[in-house]
Amino acid sequence: MKFVTAIAVLPLALAACSGGDSSNTTQAAAPVAAATAPAGQNWTETVVKTDEGYLMGNPNAPIKLVEYGARSCPTCGAFGREAFKPLTDNYVSTGKVSFEFRDFLVHGAPDVALTLLGQCGGTAPFFPILEQMYQNQNAFLDKLQTMPPAMQQSLANLAPTAVATKLAEHMGAIDFVKQRGIPEAKARACLADQKQLEIMAKPTENAMQSGTVTGTPTFLLNGKKMENVLSWSEMEKALKAAGA
Repeated sequence: MKFVTAIAVLPLALAACSGGDSSNTTQAAAPVAAATAPAGQNWTETVVKTDEGYLMGNPNAPIKLVEYGARSCPTCGAFGREAFKPLTDNYVSTGKVSFEFRDFLVHGAPDVALTLLGQCGGTAPFFPILEQMYQNQNAFLDKLQTMPPAMQQSLANLAPTAVATKLAEHMGAIDFVKQRGIPEAKARACLADQKQLEIMAKPTENAMQSGTVTGTPTFLLNGKKMENVLSWSEMEKALKAAGA
């Protein structure tokens, strides 16, 4: 509970969110075979909730890509806008690669608000809403920066879920998810859900304690941390080297 309270009231200023200073090296692997999705399904619409996040694609894919990302992180947003379509269309769709996204609350309160709403609809809309949040990220952040100092100060005395609600209102995020099929009453209930906030913050807490994540985005490819992969061209090179 202390961790949740601390992360939910972190300063609203958006610091640099990328990390890592080692070069990324890849060793070419043998090509892997494509896998056909079950009848009536396709891999890009096959989404399951995992212990740490949401996974799209073939659950048994031989190449497993994991991203720790933050919805208010500009570096994550830039990568998402560039990479989401080619990653899903050209790699996840083949059944060779699965993609798991784990929300990492690098900027505290803004990420808490956006993540509670982003996970509010469950598995089916998770990735479409994530992609569209990144497409709309600059608008969210522009509104966040216009918050009056008096309003920022008033948040210090509120519970984490109340802070999330106030920020979501100010960023226009409630209206954003309403336009994507989540009723306002449901959106507000998700923002007020303290139990879900604690569950949602656990991957961040675990990754911080283990030292796995020092900035966002952080990628794991078949369990191995990738360094300095911040563009689609770098990611695609690594996926091809892994056999995709």
